[in-house]
Amino acid sequence: MTLLSVDAIHAGYGGMNILNGVSIQIDAGDIGVIVGPNGAGKSTALKAIFGLLTVSEGTIHLNADNITNRAPEKLVKDGMAFVPQEHNVFETLTVHENLEMGAFTRRDDFSGRLDHIYEIFPPLKEKRQQPAGELSGGQRQMVAIGRALMVDPKLLLLDEPTAGLSPLFMGEIFDRVIAINKSGVGILMVEQNAKQALAIAHRGFVLAAGRNRFTDTGRNLLGNPEVAKSFLGG
Repeated sequence: MTLLSVDAIHAGYGGMNILNGVSIQIDAGDIGVIVGPNGAGKSTALKAIFGLLTVSEGTIHLNADNITNRAPEKLVKDGMAFVPQEHNVFETLTVHENLEMGAFTRRDDFSGRLDHIYEIFPPLKEKRQQPAGELSGGQRQMVAIGRALMVDPKLLLLDEPTAGLSPLFMGEIFDRVIAINKSGVGILMVEQNAKQALAIAHRGFVLAAGRNRFTDTGRNLLGNPEVAKSFLGG
């Protein structure tokens, strides 16, 4: 069953398009990964999907519902969550308070959801009363992702979740992405660590100059000599 369908979208900033007909499709239960050089439009694609940029052409569907240019706050209620690359935690609030902030749209008892987040990210339970600003970069990412999961989304958008992290924390974040996906959440993420990300991807999308250059399974993209030479460092 198709979870997200992005069909030939155009979007950008100040009247100038960054995306020039990008298409993305992932099924429920998939991990989708967007890779490509700087300036390819990777993060722009996520922002357009989440309603942070106006789509001038093309359509976006979530579970067959046309959500093109729908406001982000409505998309959250529709089952979508987004974790930006930067400024994604409330530094002066504790870990626990950050997670509670993620549930601000909920009116039910979300204590069970909190327990679930602590199961996914055990380090956060140990540091739940510590201000998020005092955490390591990898632990901050765990807080940001955990807060997004508090709304129990169908689709989680992640923008560069391992940016600036040590190899140890990078591997930990990828492991948690797999665990989240296995719990029933579809994931679409942008990643600069392309080889590692495509290794866990069901579907991969290589963008260049705001267009699709290659679309295939993660395994096939890793094995494609042209992709390896041009986008994966040989």
